[in-house]
This record gives sequence, C-alpha cells and structure tokens, in this order.
Amino acid sequence: MRDDTLCRFVQLIDICGVDYPERAKRFDVVYHLLSMHNNSRVRVKVEAGEEDTVPSARDIYPCADWFEREAFDMYGLLFAGHTDLRRILTDYSFEGHPLRKDFPLTGHVEVRYDDQQKRVVYEPVKLVQEFRNFDYLSPWEGAQYVLPGDEKAK
Repeated sequence: MRDDTLCRFVQLIDICGVDYPERAKRFDVVYHLLSMHNNSRVRVKVEAGEEDTVPSARDIYPCADWFEREAFDMYGLLFAGHTDLRRILTDYSFEGHPLRKDFPLTGHVEVRYDDQQKRVVYEPVKLVQEFRNFDYLSPWEGAQYVLPGDEKAK
C-alpha cells in the first residue's frame, strides 16, 4: 500500500489496539494510513490472540516504533521484529495492561513520592467511600426527594 503508485499510503497516522475478550482472537491491531497524494485514508485491522505476535511495521513506517510500544504497554500486544519493545507510558514495574477490559478499574497499587523517605512508594489502593452518597434509583423513576428549586415547578 505504501509503494503502489495508485495507493501511495506513505504516512502511518496511528496504531492502536481494541480488546474483545469474548473472541478467540481477543485483540484487533488497527493501523491508520494516509495517502496525501490521493487525499484518502484507510484503516487496516489485524486480529491477534493473547499469545500471538503481529509483524512489526517499523521497517515500512519508522514512526511505528513508538506506536507499537504504546500498544504493547496498554494492551500487551507483541510485535515480531520490534527490537525495543518495552513500556512507554507506565512504569517499568507496572503490572498488567491498563486498556484491557479485564484490568481492574482501580488498579492494584498507587504510586506516590514520599518526601520523608525521598523515594517513590508503592502502596495498595485504598478506596475511601465515606463522603460518597450514591442514589441508585433509576433516572427514569426519579428521586424520592425534592432538590432545591424543584418546589417551584409545581
């Protein structure tokens, strides 16, 4: 698609992942290409399982280097032939891949810098719920209380 004189998709815009946990091949690797000569874009999708490797696009599009690192970091996607496949957005000791649908919403640990210890500290996540007052009623049923200003609507 890059070298064909009719296509000329010479620019890689983005590589991203999509997670479908219910499928046998769980992930889609999505490539967005641009042909400025033809003023057109194309989206190419490649299915991949959790243990599958997808051929790296670095030799064709050098900018794929960082996009593939991001897909590896966020989804755990593996790219065959990529010589520097390491985390790019999360810490090197981070466990898991945050954009997978089975990743816990709160994560496992939180990271903060401790001034007294003069180092980064990893602590288990603590969710404080004491100040939250959730109303679990359906928005179609409506709340059983009057909000300020609602008394004027009668």
